[in-house]
Amino acid sequence: MIQQWPEGPHADPDAARDRYHADLRASRAAAREVFRAELPIAHMGLALVALASVLVGVVWSPKSGVIIAGAFAALFVVALAGAFLAGRRGWGAARAAYRFTFGWADWITF
Repeated sequence: MIQQWPEGPHADPDAARDRYHADLRASRAAAREVFRAELPIAHMGLALVALASVLVGVVWSPKSGVIIAGAFAALFVVALAGAFLAGRRGWGAARAAYRFTFGWADWITF
């Protein structure tokens, strides 16, 4: 079977495969950079969630504040399970889940 390569009939399949893997690594690195969050930013996200939970609990009802806090707690548990499935263990898994859950505060800071 003759393969059709964009570079023509004399293309090197190994070079094309190497370019593909290099592009894939660059794409994954860019995605990691977008979703990277540092620990102090995650602390600020946790503080904002706590403040919002208390504020909503006081203004509307305590049940609403508990729902907000519970939703973020559930997100943390799901992220922790994902970190365990990805192979992280112990504090590394907890830190990754914490940064994933509360790292969104980086998007609202200047």
